[in-house]
Amino acid sequence: MSAPGMTNEIDTADADRPTTDPAGPDDPTATARTPAEWVAGFAEGWRAPGGPDAFVAHFRALLADDVRLIQPQLPTIVGFDAFERRFVRPLFALIPDLHGDVERWAARDDALYIELTLRGTLGRRALAWRACDRILLRDGSAVERESYYDPTPLLAALARTPRSWPRFVRLRAAGLFGALAAGGAR
Repeated sequence: MSAPGMTNEIDTADADRPTTDPAGPDDPTATARTPAEWVAGFAEGWRAPGGPDAFVAHFRALLADDVRLIQPQLPTIVGFDAFERRFVRPLFALIPDLHGDVERWAARDDALYIELTLRGTLGRRALAWRACDRILLRDGSAVERESYYDPTPLLAALARTPRSWPRFVRLRAAGLFGALAAGGAR
């Protein structure tokens, strides 16, 4: 869905170009996909995640084993296993019904910019915030995701929902202790 007068991609030639040469149409291990195909998979994964297990399973095909995830309020996370353990599981523990809608996106070479609105319930309070993710692709998989968003709506909802404080502390602790265990990688 795009705002009036906006297109979904900056350069349609880049959006339709595979991010790598596919191994061949009959090769089941080929992961090459166009930026448009990658964004469609991203949108599908966020639209109705179905909980942490389904979310992790869906994004397995989209993220590289060594993916690097950068976001406000949490240390940088490196690796698919850390994505599951330090990002997905604590996030869905905090906001079990979290889902998102892609509003628009742009592509240039192997970089994607995806604007999305995330929604869910924190405690008993409805919550929504907008984010823009910069994704770098290599061979059709994301190797880096940097998320830009204003954490104020999330922090304000947390402040008004004391029952969620222990889950938020666990989310922060998972990120902090995971970063310490990884040697403080940032």
